[in-house]
Amino acid sequence: MKKYLITSKEFYTNNSESFCSILQKQFKKHKPHYALYRDKLNKNYDKQAADFVKTCSEFENIKSFIHQNTKLAKELNATGIHLTSTQFEEIESAKELGLEVIVSTHTYMEVLQAQKLGADAVTYSPIFSSPGKGEPKGIDDLKKLLNICDIKVFALGGIVEKAQIDLIAKTKAYGFASIRYFQ
Repeated sequence: MKKYLITSKEFYTNNSESFCSILQKQFKKHKPHYALYRDKLNKNYDKQAADFVKTCSEFENIKSFIHQNTKLAKELNATGIHLTSTQFEEIESAKELGLEVIVSTHTYMEVLQAQKLGADAVTYSPIFSSPGKGEPKGIDDLKKLLNICDIKVFALGGIVEKAQIDLIAKTKAYGFASIRYFQ
């Protein structure tokens, strides 16, 4: 099962040196296959995104993704872009730029739309209880979704312990994505 590490400003700081050091330690400890730079409020977003992509490139098996900004992802030579559920119209242009595309989804309809538009994968959330993310969907709902779609699905939301990952591993999910599990 694939692991998708998502950064958080609360954990990774705005200091470039500290950010890269913490990121390297987490990559060595958890060995994720995918990593997303996500920090909506960082005034130095472009600089830290560049540090993020550079740090990912130091690890042979980590695909780097930038949140929301397709142009920046291409400029930084990131592996891909992680789009929000309001950015479906950007899937095609991101693919034309040679970027892998992951889309945040919260309903079956969004998952199927991302699949139809050519996204490479989706995150589907929240699977477990997660602060401020609404009612958790649960493992049974995830299993039902996986029976009706062909796109790669990362389970996301409230994943903080190995027992939850073990439950996800018993489904056909491509992997899991988390912020807190990797902290």
